[in-house]
Amino acid sequence: MECRQCGAPLDKPGDYCLLCDTANCDAVVVEIEASRATLTFLDAERAEDENDPRSPVLGETVVPTTPEPDEERELVQVRNFAGRIADEVRRKRPETVFVTGERDVVRALRADLHHELYRVSGDDPVERVLDRWGDRDLEIVEKPPAEKIGGAHTTLVGEREGWQAIETVAGHPHVKKIVPGPIDAGGASTRGGVRAKVTRADTNGNVRLLIRDGSSVQENRVVTTAMDRETGERVRDDLNDALEDEDLKRDA
Repeated sequence: MECRQCGAPLDKPGDYCLLCDTANCDAVVVEIEASRATLTFLDAERAEDENDPRSPVLGETVVPTTPEPDEERELVQVRNFAGRIADEVRRKRPETVFVTGERDVVRALRADLHHELYRVSGDDPVERVLDRWGDRDLEIVEKPPAEKIGGAHTTLVGEREGWQAIETVAGHPHVKKIVPGPIDAGGASTRGGVRAKVTRADTNGNVRLLIRDGSSVQENRVVTTAMDRETGERVRDDLNDALEDEDLKRDA
């Protein structure tokens, strides 16, 4: 493949061109399995132009690994596996990275990359990304998570895990603001620690984050950049996937 700006040959399809400082890949889809990760590289212009006969898929790279049965060695293996995946992503310098698969590896990959990682369904994730390409047009909110949290209620249910759930949702680029609600302590007590989930979007694309701890429940309003129920539902899916990555997603 050649650079789309200067025509210089690239070592791998979609590589960033160091000669003219041009990105040749707009998005990377990472499918993570126990013994391998498949990275697919996409071109936005081809995906968005219905009259362009070229495939939006620039190429594919497979990163293999050998799972470790020993718990201590597994931690090292997962970290090294995520590091090799991150190296392949950095070669492309994409705008967006989509991931699916092994949760521990996804968590390690988030820590290794500076990119926002969006969860996508494991059922043909490349096709899902291409179908949802319009989501890229949603406004990006470039604020630290702490600056998105406000309102009259400053107490959060669940203490540390409650804050973790709030900050996980606030960290999403399509979340404008989170307004914590009052805590209702009159519900039936449940076991299993703090539970969190994001509810169905309303007609404006906004959602609610429910956090339950024992008999206490808190409903937190989440204002998103989605413009309708459909795009709000897609943001909701991303938020619930992010909570699941942090081992917080449970029915609340």
